[in-house]
Amino acid sequence: MIEFFSAPALGYPLWVWLMFMSGVLALLAFDLGILQKDGREIGVKESLKLSAMYIGIGLAFGGWLWWYRGADAGVQYLTGYLLEKSLSLDNVFVISLIFGSMAIPRAYQHRVLFWGILGAIAMRALMIGAGAALVAEFQWVLLAFGAFLLWAGLKMLFAGDEEGKPLVEQKFYQWLRRRMKLTPALHGNAFLVRGEKHGLAKGWWATPLLLTLILVEAADLVFAVDSIPAIFAVTQDPFLVYTSNIFAILGLRALYFALAAMVHRFHYLKYALALVLVLIGVKVGLVYLHDAGLVAFKLPTAWSLLATVSLLAGGIVYSLYRTRSVPVDGTN
Repeated sequence: MIEFFSAPALGYPLWVWLMFMSGVLALLAFDLGILQKDGREIGVKESLKLSAMYIGIGLAFGGWLWWYRGADAGVQYLTGYLLEKSLSLDNVFVISLIFGSMAIPRAYQHRVLFWGILGAIAMRALMIGAGAALVAEFQWVLLAFGAFLLWAGLKMLFAGDEEGKPLVEQKFYQWLRRRMKLTPALHGNAFLVRGEKHGLAKGWWATPLLLTLILVEAADLVFAVDSIPAIFAVTQDPFLVYTSNIFAILGLRALYFALAAMVHRFHYLKYALALVLVLIGVKVGLVYLHDAGLVAFKLPTAWSLLATVSLLAGGIVYSLYRTRSVPVDGTN
């Protein structure tokens, strides 16, 4: 039995993977069984406490990795965790717009976020597995990742203040509306209802809450296209890539409720995130060129961690300073 749990799986003993997955399941059970038990609305103060708890757990796991695998693995995990956490901030802003456009009450938003994050965990596992296989088989994929991150960062940096199309004008939303039997109003926290019980045609009908969940999942898929190449720029260790992603995602629900009322206060943070993407794009390109013997220098992971922290801190402080006279609730 001991030999079975000590068997290697992607470079780590099986017991390490089981320990990580058990911790994730425990956090999900805590979320579903306690936080959502009475369907109550989560306030900003409670959200800040929960967010601090999730961040503390993520950092504690990084500390354990530092002890168990050494400083190099610890720095790679912490850099990846911070990177994924920072990129998830942009996801929070988009989710806030989706909830606002769909007029979803705060009392039901946590349910959407819980199931959305559960789907994101499975989706990230598949995407990270595919990415790890590609990098292991074709090292030049790192160069493609770097070029993509450079393009994404520069696009975000020079996009200016132009807003995207309203949700109702977006093609994906319109496509879903044409193909879904959608109830005209919410039915509590239900995703599906029987039509004959609500004066509608017989059969199952989707509620606006289910449509919102699909839109949130689609938003996470879009952000994963940026974040997963970015984490492979930091480390190609599948365990570090996956654990840093998942711990960053697990705290997204609490982070959302902590920041939702202050979204408008972080207007300039997107420029800091854009610079982070550019930095990581350059780093991943240097990793490939260094390994190929074409350049003698590559950006150390510790430098990436310091630069990411500095850019994010600068973006947050500058945003809060420029919007210091704006009320928290966004009213003038």
